[in-house]
Amino acid sequence: MTRRMALFAFDFQGPAHLSAGLWRHEQDQGHRYTDLRYWTDYARLLEQARFDGIFFADNVGYHDVYEGKADAALADAAQIPANDPLLTVSGMAAVTENLCFGVTGSTSYEHPYALARRFSTLDHLTNGRVGWNLVTSYADSAARNLGTGQQVPHDERYDMAAEYLEVCYKLWEGSWEDDAVVRDRAKGVYADPRRVHDIAHHGKYFTVPGFHLCEPSPQRTPVIFQAGGSSKGQRLAASSAEAVFVNAVSIPALKRQVDKLRELAAEAGRDPQNVKVLQMLNVVCAPTDEAAHAKFEEYRKLVSYSGAMARYSGWTGLDMSQFDPDVPLKHVKTNAGQTMVDLFSKMDPDKEWTPRDIAEFIGIGGTGPTIVGSPSTVADELTRWMDETGIAGYNLGHAVKYRDIADFVELVVPELQRRGTMWTEYEGSTLREKLYGPGAVRLRDDHPGHRFAAPAVGAAR
Repeated sequence: MTRRMALFAFDFQGPAHLSAGLWRHEQDQGHRYTDLRYWTDYARLLEQARFDGIFFADNVGYHDVYEGKADAALADAAQIPANDPLLTVSGMAAVTENLCFGVTGSTSYEHPYALARRFSTLDHLTNGRVGWNLVTSYADSAARNLGTGQQVPHDERYDMAAEYLEVCYKLWEGSWEDDAVVRDRAKGVYADPRRVHDIAHHGKYFTVPGFHLCEPSPQRTPVIFQAGGSSKGQRLAASSAEAVFVNAVSIPALKRQVDKLRELAAEAGRDPQNVKVLQMLNVVCAPTDEAAHAKFEEYRKLVSYSGAMARYSGWTGLDMSQFDPDVPLKHVKTNAGQTMVDLFSKMDPDKEWTPRDIAEFIGIGGTGPTIVGSPSTVADELTRWMDETGIAGYNLGHAVKYRDIADFVELVVPELQRRGTMWTEYEGSTLREKLYGPGAVRLRDDHPGHRFAAPAVGAAR
């Protein structure tokens, strides 16, 4: 039986994202990132192609580890400048009916009470088409500029995130009963105070005694995405995420990651099949394999070594300027991004990666693998990765902004639809329905947030 492929475009609210130097390509449209019309046109393109949604990465810091300054990042637009993706979604939602939106938000630098309000608002305005990609953030620049000084150690950030989630679940699921809003004009009652509950949360990291500012939105809790690759990150994803974003570099590595996540989900008391896994992946396509490889070689010539190293240094917390580009990089420990260091040290046991090797690999599309080929070749590979690993689908990145996704829509989408692996008509309207099927609007019964459903939390006011 053919399985449907979940498909999200993977993007960033800036002129460039993961690819280093590719913003210089004459067909790259990243410079239009400040124009709402660019994003609304993009949204229409994705919905016409029947993408499930668009997934926005975000970073509340900037890459200033390479050479001890941000110069290389600024020169290559390495995830800087960076606008707030949350503010663009309403415009994109207004010109679409089914396209969904995954938006990154940090648990380290915004209070859960404020974040819960933002996502409830967006869930209302999109009619249930929003998800939250929970991150703990890794950049020391974020800690300095957001007033906390030094970054919280890696493992403690995930302890904070777990409590953060609990606060949000209480606000989203337990604060307002489903029928709290009565709109009784005769009695002059909009919301029944007896059906609105204080959450009375007093934890190690957060104190939130009161009730949620928003009435229940269509999904109540936005779909929870999580991308942690460390041991603590995997456990948080397995216990709480509905969709897990991974970036394994090979099928065997991805299979191990999926199996581990499902094992941890079962240990947490969840149905392992309810944890949907999305692999980060890039596609360079053309009508023929030969033309696609020629395009890929064209892209490779534009890769910026310093731009790639600015990104990698920021991800890992390791200043790559101290290493000879052609001397193998040994395994090191880093508080910022151990997953990114481990990715290459463990990728190929027979290869010792040099900084130049890493730059060439991540220069096109970051740490995810890149499929190069004709529509048939790409469709074969996308299907093979799904069949051999059990993933639900992909976060599809790009090298050249807008062009690569537009080429994928023109060339690969019809082939996937012909094979029945990508739908031709949407089923269900909310993001959670896109993942679990029509009717699955609220959290699954085995999700930990479900136990906070009203009126089980707190006491009536």
